[in-house]
Amino acid sequence: MSYIGKEDEVQQRPYWRWSKVDFLPEESFQNWNTYLSALSQIYSRFNDRLLSRSDDANEITQLRKQSENDMKRCLTWWDLTWFGFGSVIGAGIFVLTGQEAHHHAGPAIVLSYVASGISAMLSVFCYTEFAVEIPVAGGSFAYLRIELGDFVAFITAGNILLESIVGGAAVARAWTSYFATLLNRQPDSLRIPKGNYLLDPIAVAVLAIAATIAMISTKKTSQLNWIATALNTLVILFVLIAGFAHANTSNLTPFLPHGAKGIFQAAAIVYFAYGGFDSIATMAEETKNPSRDIPLGLLGSMSIITVVYCLMALSLSMMQKYTEIDPNAAYSMAFQSVGMKWAKYLVALGALKGMTTVLLVGALGQARYTTHIARAHMIPPWFALVHPKTGTPINATLLITISSGLIAFFSSLDVLASLLSLSTLFIFMMMAVALLVRRYYVREVTPGINQLKLVIFLLVIIASSMGTSAYWGLRPNGWVGYVVTIPLWFLGTMGISIFLPQQRTPKVWGVPLVPWLPSLSVVINIFLMGSLGPPAFIRFGICTVAML
Repeated sequence: MSYIGKEDEVQQRPYWRWSKVDFLPEESFQNWNTYLSALSQIYSRFNDRLLSRSDDANEITQLRKQSENDMKRCLTWWDLTWFGFGSVIGAGIFVLTGQEAHHHAGPAIVLSYVASGISAMLSVFCYTEFAVEIPVAGGSFAYLRIELGDFVAFITAGNILLESIVGGAAVARAWTSYFATLLNRQPDSLRIPKGNYLLDPIAVAVLAIAATIAMISTKKTSQLNWIATALNTLVILFVLIAGFAHANTSNLTPFLPHGAKGIFQAAAIVYFAYGGFDSIATMAEETKNPSRDIPLGLLGSMSIITVVYCLMALSLSMMQKYTEIDPNAAYSMAFQSVGMKWAKYLVALGALKGMTTVLLVGALGQARYTTHIARAHMIPPWFALVHPKTGTPINATLLITISSGLIAFFSSLDVLASLLSLSTLFIFMMMAVALLVRRYYVREVTPGINQLKLVIFLLVIIASSMGTSAYWGLRPNGWVGYVVTIPLWFLGTMGISIFLPQQRTPKVWGVPLVPWLPSLSVVINIFLMGSLGPPAFIRFGICTVAML
């Protein structure tokens, strides 16, 4: 990888510049001859990308030089904890709880949140170990590039960018809908009809404001997030206190109207109310003491969020019979049923504030993902530049915000919702695999026979997990298939535990019970992926081929 000029010369270059070398610095793009020559070497270049892997030192030290200026180390565990709340607690808990309690789980929706919370915590464990060991802005992209190579990292980068752009647009348009509800108007009333589209300038404005705050200062963004999240916490406390004050235990009967199947069907959906925590790992580069602050901030916030979600689900189930829960406005209608009609405005305000912090923290995390992807030259390195005064990646923030704004103005692209869910679960699954690789394989240290064993055991774990997911989809009431797939998963994990010595020990904080917890994360994420249906996989395949 080439660097532009000497380091002292690079520092003197202005931040705002537009030369070709800032966008296409590689030799392949110097002229048409070099480009055609590069095209003739596609096979060898692809083979090199397929097999090459980065390392800790390259990600932590060398790649950061591409940004020319360092991000400011200004965050503590307190900031990360509130970032955790801000990035995760959005509208999902208010929307998905009633929907899944009514259609699938009944009062057992609380168990669905427990199951999905455990799954989310397993992924959080993996992210935390990597973020402590490799404190860079790239998050999962950097971790997978080190352990699984450039090819997997490239597919991950494409999915991260797609999630950032389309996901941001969807949340921004949902913000407009909730704002209209708060004004006691129809959800689409603030949009402008134009042909087949409902134009949404408010969504664009909200995205622009969140991005501007994120570009000005990471610390100021943290302070604003703290204030907004604290207000949202007050709304949640009101929901819990008022909900349990009007609770009726008879509403919990029958507790399992649709059996275990209903619990897991709902768990696959409400799992996405836990999404967003991966943004915290991207802030490791700006954290004062990553080895202490990241475990406290990430694990602490997610543990509290899991408890809060379970209590909110329980309060709703005890306020209203699950058959009477309104799947479109669960909490608002539940409060109305106990004579608190005015509470629907408070619920809308809580959801609105939740989405505001999701956009705010998302603007930070998505830009840092993009910055590190640009450092690796998978997109033009101009987007890797960090502004010398603000210490923030302004170019990367603009890329995501402008792209999201263009989509949000015309449509939220709801057709891609299941694709985004699938890509998120795919990255979480690969993170668990990467952690197993990190613990049991070190280049030029691990014997070839142990490397072969690790590959075989991982393939057994992944294949048995896919088998379990497929059997659940085809025969949800069956049991014969599990007699084969679950023991295979157990044997694959047991094989790693018994026959392979760990090659690397975490320096500060590590995932406990390795290989069992990462392997369990693999099977749960694949199981949840299988619940999304064939269209999501078709779209995922098309997008992956397009990226390649």
